[in-house]
Amino acid sequence: MSTTELTSRVQVLGAPGRRFEEILTPAALDFLGCLAHAFADRYRDVLTERRRRALRLSSGSPLDFSRATSAIRADPDWRVAPPAPGLADRRVEITGPPERRTTVDALNSGAQVWLADFEDATSPTWDNIIGGQLNLLDAIERRIDFTAPDGTEYRLGDQLATIVVRPRGWHLTEDHLLVDGSPVPASLVDFGLYFFHCAQRQIDAGSGPYFYLPKLENAYDARLWNDVFVLAQDLLGIPRGTIRATVLIETVTAAFEMEEILHELREHSAGLNAGRWDYLFSLIKTFAHRPDFSLPDRTKVTMTAPFLRAYTELLVRTCHKRGAHAIGGMAAHVTSHGTPAEGAALARVRLDKEREAEDGFDGTWVAHPGLVPFCRDIFDGVLGGRPHQIDRTRDDVEVSADALLAVRRTAGPPTEDGVRANIALALRYFDAWLRGTGAVALEGLMEDAAAAEIARSQVWQWVRHGVVDRDTVLGLLDEEIAALGAEYPWARVEDVRALFERTALARELPAFFTPDAYARHLVRQDGATS
Repeated sequence: MSTTELTSRVQVLGAPGRRFEEILTPAALDFLGCLAHAFADRYRDVLTERRRRALRLSSGSPLDFSRATSAIRADPDWRVAPPAPGLADRRVEITGPPERRTTVDALNSGAQVWLADFEDATSPTWDNIIGGQLNLLDAIERRIDFTAPDGTEYRLGDQLATIVVRPRGWHLTEDHLLVDGSPVPASLVDFGLYFFHCAQRQIDAGSGPYFYLPKLENAYDARLWNDVFVLAQDLLGIPRGTIRATVLIETVTAAFEMEEILHELREHSAGLNAGRWDYLFSLIKTFAHRPDFSLPDRTKVTMTAPFLRAYTELLVRTCHKRGAHAIGGMAAHVTSHGTPAEGAALARVRLDKEREAEDGFDGTWVAHPGLVPFCRDIFDGVLGGRPHQIDRTRDDVEVSADALLAVRRTAGPPTEDGVRANIALALRYFDAWLRGTGAVALEGLMEDAAAAEIARSQVWQWVRHGVVDRDTVLGLLDEEIAALGAEYPWARVEDVRALFERTALARELPAFFTPDAYARHLVRQDGATS
């Protein structure tokens, strides 16, 4: 422990850093302490209910649309709030961690929105979390810049993307901050510090405090977030409804409660996003104990799979029925002009984005600035001069519970190359994450935690059901660990191997790899008590 402060029940255990005091002010910590104290019991209830539901589903309980909330779905009259300033036209959104260079690149990219990602694209070291908050504050104050090692200077231009912040999910804690002796939920840290310092600044600039909400599993999660928003706005004297939040539908249980989630957040809602890679991970994890939910190689499961088509079509219909934006999934390709694979990769991106635009999505995600004009042209071809296509209600779409769960129509055994690819990706991502990097370019794609989660959970499921022999996996693991060490002599190969074995080869499948890696590695190396 490098320093300890006590301010309104908040202990700061993280090491001091350059300008950290600008974020960790007594008033900001007071605000964060109020949020954490007010929602401590409900936060624990959410996690308890998630575990209970996971056990019920793994034991064979059916998953279906709830009859208890059928009146919400049947009521034709309610709609979400109209688009907030800066969120009417969202045809291209770029994502990335709030690192200094990434912040400048994303804001200058020509995208309508930048998703500043504290979650899947950020390894939550103490420096990354507080440094990310400083970068956002500097960006809003237009005092951010970056000079690369080669001398290239990065400065903000005139036309900037709208900032939307994605805090970490409810399943994570920030162990460098304690309230009443317990770690503060990471969701509240990322939301609370940004909201305290930047909400009024954004309003004054003609925008607002906007958020993406990850890993929601049901409408009760959305209700908790809505209540957090109400209290936060009341505490700072900001009118209710100023906050707007887009919910990532990236868990299979949330797919059955899209309308209910919009209803809970309706005065604060900015729509839904098809967080498809986390959604695929959630489906594998939720039904990992069932052999009929075993999928083939990760690269063979595309958005044309029937169960994924049902998911995206239901999302567009649900959003437009309620006057909300529907935002499509990630194009993770990293542009590399002149390479032989570039044309084929862009052709795949084009097909994916044309399908989204034609299905009715109002915008899409990219991970690299080079894809912004490419994807914008595709959506321009459908939208023209309109900011969105919310008026296209997709009344032709009817999606059943069976259609959402029709995984067996895409089933098939993995190949040895597919197993090896999953192991290699997980190991390389784990190593980068443990060294403080959460967005990693691998095999021409910008990968985040979702890709590693899919990779390790598939390996667990294949071994569990005897589709792949455990000894085969261990042999491939030996080879890929050796390859990692040879390619990156500084790699933490022992820690990486241990993390893989705990999260992909244990008797039970851990819900996420991040809590284990965070508690065992990041907090200790950051100098906090453990």
